[in-house]
Amino acid sequence: MTVYERLVVCNNEKYRDFQSRLVPDIPKETILGVKTPDLRKIAKEIRGTREAEDFLSKLPHRYYEENLVHFFLIAMIKDFDECVEAVETFLPYIDCWPVCDQSSPKVFSKNHDRLIPLIKKWIGSGHVYTIRFGLRMLMNEFLGEDFRPEYLEWAASVKGEDYYIKMMVAWFFATALAKKYDDSLIYIEERRLEPWTHKKTIQKAVESFRVSDEHKEYLKSFR
Repeated sequence: MTVYERLVVCNNEKYRDFQSRLVPDIPKETILGVKTPDLRKIAKEIRGTREAEDFLSKLPHRYYEENLVHFFLIAMIKDFDECVEAVETFLPYIDCWPVCDQSSPKVFSKNHDRLIPLIKKWIGSGHVYTIRFGLRMLMNEFLGEDFRPEYLEWAASVKGEDYYIKMMVAWFFATALAKKYDDSLIYIEERRLEPWTHKKTIQKAVESFRVSDEHKEYLKSFR
């Protein structure tokens, strides 16, 4: 049974309609309507098999859910070099935000020293979803113990009018305000972000349960 055949067994027309509204940038006919738990189940079932190997080697895929299964499979690769190769092969084919955002390779968290130069490369790539993925990895992996203030500048330096990049920069800084408030606050106080991103960052920070009420009130003064 192919991945497509497995997906068809799980598809749901009502969920397809729902998904097409969430992901308006791709054709509706490329969405089958399969829920995320089923996608993850399929990836786990075929992980390490010849079927998975063949599936990962065949790009581009036709369907949205095939791309999700593809990235879920990548996220389970335990060898860092193999995982990075698979990620970099796949990134140019990502064409929407859910595929970009739903997969986080577990092996990355154990290889920060090798990951950070790759993140810098991805952020500077020029491809919308490669940039977004790089920013998300920077947010997920480097706003903790391995944080450096320079990483805030990496994110702030990302410019452009693409909505999905601007939203990712705002998401990054809202998370930074929750985790590294003192370091990231200056980007709000000095309005170092582009106007739209500045406002969206404050909105997302104010909506966050991880930002204190005191900090929220102060941030509101910079709207």
